[in-house]
Parts: sequence; structure tokens; C-alpha cells
Amino acid sequence: MKGVDRRRAGSRAVAIASSATLLLGLAACSPAAPERSFAPSLSPSAAPSPTASSPSVGAAAEAYPFGPHTFWRSTLEGAPIAADSQAMVDYLVASITDRYNGVAAFNAHQYNSPLYTVAADAPTVDVRFDDCQGKGYLPDGLMEEGGQFTAVPMPPDAVPATGTDGEVSIWSPSSDQIWEFWKAQKAPDGTWSACWGGRIDDVSTGDGRFPDHFGATATGLPNAGGVVRFGEIQQGRIDHAISIVIPNPAVSTDFSWPAQRSDGVDSNPAALPEGSRLRLDPSLDVTTLGLTPAATVIARAAQQYGFVVVDRAGSVSVLAEQVDAPAGTDPWRQLLGGPDYSVLTGFPWSRLQVVQKDYGKPVT
Repeated sequence: MKGVDRRRAGSRAVAIASSATLLLGLAACSPAAPERSFAPSLSPSAAPSPTASSPSVGAAAEAYPFGPHTFWRSTLEGAPIAADSQAMVDYLVASITDRYNGVAAFNAHQYNSPLYTVAADAPTVDVRFDDCQGKGYLPDGLMEEGGQFTAVPMPPDAVPATGTDGEVSIWSPSSDQIWEFWKAQKAPDGTWSACWGGRIDDVSTGDGRFPDHFGATATGLPNAGGVVRFGEIQQGRIDHAISIVIPNPAVSTDFSWPAQRSDGVDSNPAALPEGSRLRLDPSLDVTTLGLTPAATVIARAAQQYGFVVVDRAGSVSVLAEQVDAPAGTDPWRQLLGGPDYSVLTGFPWSRLQVVQKDYGKPVT
């Protein structure tokens, strides 16, 4: 289960081999911050200059890891709607309106994932397995030759996402690989460890998911696929599906492709399965809703590519890229023109449509 940004704290469990899950409790939430006026500026000058080993702040929106054939970049135009769509949307909306002043989170500063893009000659390290879940053994596939935690081009100055999840994503375009880790930590001697994670090979031609039971999210779906990137909001366009996390996903045995597993616990018939794809009503004119500029960009993408439920969290949250910045600066706040907890004020969640379960799943 993923924690939540702004006035929230939490932890999440990753479902491990044989779909086993370890459920971790939410930490206490801090007092709600007051709502503030929101007047975003989408000026390109808002972004600092990127460095060789920093997340790609201000990078071109087309610098995206996954190929056009994946579900991440497949439009939901004409997709069939689930028979119980309205009931599931109503249940989702209720989980938004009953907390945090009825505004879903935009996780730009915590409980998200920085995405580091590395060069072909980047040095590699082995990431040590941290048995933070008390398995008592070294899982297969991690540390042997070619294992998921070996030969990782981890930038020496990488900083995992703020929050107890400590997630981090590394993309090597030259080798066409992505690594993601959960509870990643750098020791004083410079060595790295993580509680779970994995590697995707052939990123541009694969199916956009981690193999087997690997990956940093409870569903096995990569953070790098669905986070809202800084450069995308800066340029006003998102050309892929967007990851969301929700507080009450259906029980873990009930999940929808493209998810490979789930950490859900809610037995309510209206609970959304993890992996569900949701489309914003394409007939809705989002420019008439008075949304923030960033929310309008997100809404347009949700009409075309949709949302994907990738994990469980303390509240409904859209996942954004966490970016490194010099001390005393805040690129996201400068770009948005205000606090990230106000970004999704007035978002038309009630106009979502749940796509039929397993829509797009390859026939085997």
C-alpha cells in the first residue's frame, strides 16, 4: 500500500511470490493544511536545468520509455464500459469526498517515484536485498547472475522518493531497461539496498509490466509508466495512461489486467479491482469546469488514455514525478503556482467510466 502526499503519511505492502501480501498499517495523518488559491503558471522557465544524474526535469514529453503498442499508450476510445461502472464510480467518489476537504491528492512531493535517466556508460552496482518483511530467506531471481538486483546503473546521487515507500525508478534508454525499487536506501558506505523491486528488459517492445512477481508496486505495474512527469505538465500534454492509487481496492484475489496481483482488502461489490482502467467521459468539455491548468492537462489525458489503479493508499491520489532540486527551491510549486494539494480541486471524478474488466488483455 502506498502512502499519500501533502497531509498524509503511510506505508504499503508489495504482493510477493504466489500472490502473498503483507499488509502494513497506515501511520497517523497530520492536520489538514488550509486550502489556498491556485493560479498555476506553465512557463518553461519554471524548471531548473537538468543534470546528468537527476530526474529529467523539463525533459521533452516524448522521452517516454514504453512503446505505442503497450496499454500505457493505447487509447480507450470506444472501450466497452463495465455493467457496474456507475456503482464503482460512486464508491470511488465517496472515498474522495469523505476526507481531505473532498480533494484527491496530486503526489508531487511524497509517495511517488523519481525517474532517473542514465547514460550508456553509467557505472553499475548490485543492490542488496533488505529483508524488511521478515521472509527469512533470499528470494530467487534477485542476486544470482542476471538477477533483478544486479548490475543496476544506480546514480550515485540518486534520492528515493520522500516517504516510507522510498521508491526510485532508473531508465537506461541505451539498454532499453528500467529498474524500480521499493524502500530503497543508500548506506553511509555508498552501497544500496531495497526491500523489493525489479527490472524490465526490452522496455520499448515489451508489454509495459514487470515480469513474474517483481516490481515496486502492489500490481507489478511500473511507476515510470503512469506518473505525471514535470515536463508533461510544463508542456501541457500527457500522452499515456495515468497511475492512481485508491484507499479501498477490491480483495486481492480480484484484480484486472494489466495488474498481475493486488494488495486490496475491500469485499464491497462496488470496490474497484486493482488494475482497473477508468476513462473520463470523452463528451465532457473540461475547459468549462474551472479546473487548474495542471488538472485540465490530466483530464484531457484521462479522456484519451485513462487512469490505471496501480496500488492501495490512504486516499485517492494521482502519482506525479518527484524531482530533485537545489535546497530552498521547489520546481513543482513554482510550475503549479501553488500547493500541490489544491491541484485537483473540482476534478470531475463522478464523470469517470470504468472500462470492462481485463479490457485489452492479450488472448492466449
